[in-house]
Amino acid sequence: MNKVYVLVGVPGSGKSTWASNQEWFKDCAYVSTDLHVEKHAKRKGKTYSEVFENFMPIAVKMMVDDVNKARSENRDIIWDQTSTTIASRKKKFVMLPDYYHIAVVFKTPNKEELTRRLNSRPGKFIPDEVVENMIANFEMPSENEGYKEIWYAT
Repeated sequence: MNKVYVLVGVPGSGKSTWASNQEWFKDCAYVSTDLHVEKHAKRKGKTYSEVFENFMPIAVKMMVDDVNKARSENRDIIWDQTSTTIASRKKKFVMLPDYYHIAVVFKTPNKEELTRRLNSRPGKFIPDEVVENMIANFEMPSENEGYKEIWYAT
């Protein structure tokens, strides 16, 4: 059975860094809206933040295409989005009902560290209220959602 690793954490919690440091990562399909937004911004000679609002709906469609392609190729998937709520994670179960679901949870860094990480990404600005809202509404994944395993990244 194929596996999907759903990365769960606020922006700046280390999801993308963790994924890129996994040796087995090379064998998985890596899906993320950020990849598409970043590529589009680069093509346009703009920053992530400058293209985010208009391009995000297209990036979501492109990411869905990536998921469907990985599924048709019978590949394991690393799904790199915030996925901080049950509702956002449910969509992944609907798209991949025949996959073995693993949640990989990332601890929210303290305020100072989180601010440092978020500020270290030139051209990618996430308003404080957006991040604070994600932190306030964070719902821990559970087996009741359908996860077979829950990992805690360190």
